[in-house]
Amino acid sequence: MLEEGVNSMFWKEDVDEFLAWVQLERGLSLHTVESYENDLVQFGRFLEESSVSHWDEVDEAATGKFLQKLTEENFETTTLARKLSALRGFSRFRERERGARSLTEIVRGPRAGRKVPTSLTIEETLRLLEAPSTATPHGLRDRAILELLYGSGLRVSELTGLLLQSVDLDNRFVRVFGKGSKERMVPVGGGALKAFRDYLNAGRPSLVKPKTGSEVFLSQRGSPISRKTVWHLVKSHGERAGITKPVKPHLLRHSFATHLLEGGADLRTIQEMLGHADIATTQIYTRVEGERLLDEHSRFHPRNRDEF
Repeated sequence: MLEEGVNSMFWKEDVDEFLAWVQLERGLSLHTVESYENDLVQFGRFLEESSVSHWDEVDEAATGKFLQKLTEENFETTTLARKLSALRGFSRFRERERGARSLTEIVRGPRAGRKVPTSLTIEETLRLLEAPSTATPHGLRDRAILELLYGSGLRVSELTGLLLQSVDLDNRFVRVFGKGSKERMVPVGGGALKAFRDYLNAGRPSLVKPKTGSEVFLSQRGSPISRKTVWHLVKSHGERAGITKPVKPHLLRHSFATHLLEGGADLRTIQEMLGHADIATTQIYTRVEGERLLDEHSRFHPRNRDEF
């Protein structure tokens, strides 16, 4: 939670929700989330010192002075890039969730290179998918969630917002609404299809309560499952599967894309299934595949062996 007195007019209402979103949906580490909070508090204090009391008063001059102040404090380029990334991300979040004015065009500065996403191996993925017990309604639900996150590459928000009327298992696809409320059709693979049907037939009916709506995935109370619950169940099943790397929902989305690319899928097809507006966002997975190929080459090509 932000401390009292920091830009109470527009700061405190949205920052906590933004921080929860970047941790639970984007899968950022707790350390990064805490850094983002400090960065936003720092910007809030700067605005107060500049007598700016409302988001609409933030202009290019204000952000330019903030960037100059950061530069004068001799922050490393990566730290400076992270601070501006926090501000850009918060601006985009408020624009999407609140219809607020965007600052992304006037907040300019160095950008850190995009980090190559981590993914599970296929063996790790299979262990994770088999971790939930299918003997209980919750286990059936969790198995279906894991299968769909990996088998269709859904974002957490897309999964938690999935409605029964958006599911067409006969034709093996689901209709989801991604960023910017853009609709797309996503195929459902064989493993996810079976887990999905098992959950709908034998799991979900046990979770339904009198006021339950048409959301597919339900909590114990019969309400739509939350992003936080999905984050925790993915983490706990990862631990149960004996996976040592941090297992988060977005890791399954990364694994979905990486394994498709390794299998020979076209990059444009992966872009469409992930719902990326820009092919450049999808191209990060080619770096993952490139690193894998380099590793395989160094391990197995005879000219790379010490004994050659």
